[in-house]
Amino acid sequence: MITHDLRVIADAILDKKGNNVVSLDLRSIDGAICDWFVVCDGSNTTQVSAISDNIEKVMKEEGHRLLRSQGEENGFWIIKDYGNILVHIFLREYRDFYRLEDLWSDVPRKEYKDRKPVKKNSEDAR
Repeated sequence: MITHDLRVIADAILDKKGNNVVSLDLRSIDGAICDWFVVCDGSNTTQVSAISDNIEKVMKEEGHRLLRSQGEENGFWIIKDYGNILVHIFLREYRDFYRLEDLWSDVPRKEYKDRKPVKKNSEDAR
């Protein structure tokens, strides 16, 4: 199920043209604050906020409750806490400065470049 949730978050980011979307598997790290990080960036604060809002919308539709969120007031680095998944949405220059992924460069990572196509069922095709 976690793979599905990561994909839902990645698609929500890609829907708003987020850049450099990656997930980091932190399960092998003793004392990690969560199991997964999803990291992305936007070109400006408006885009960063739009990505954040879209993630919250689609995760709510999937039945996930947002536990905490921080950074909306400035749009430079927004963090969304879904318990076992923390989502980091950076303004591009802040991501380049903090280099969050470099702290966990030895953990498995997955890049999301394209939105997963929506499968239509037979009733939708009519």
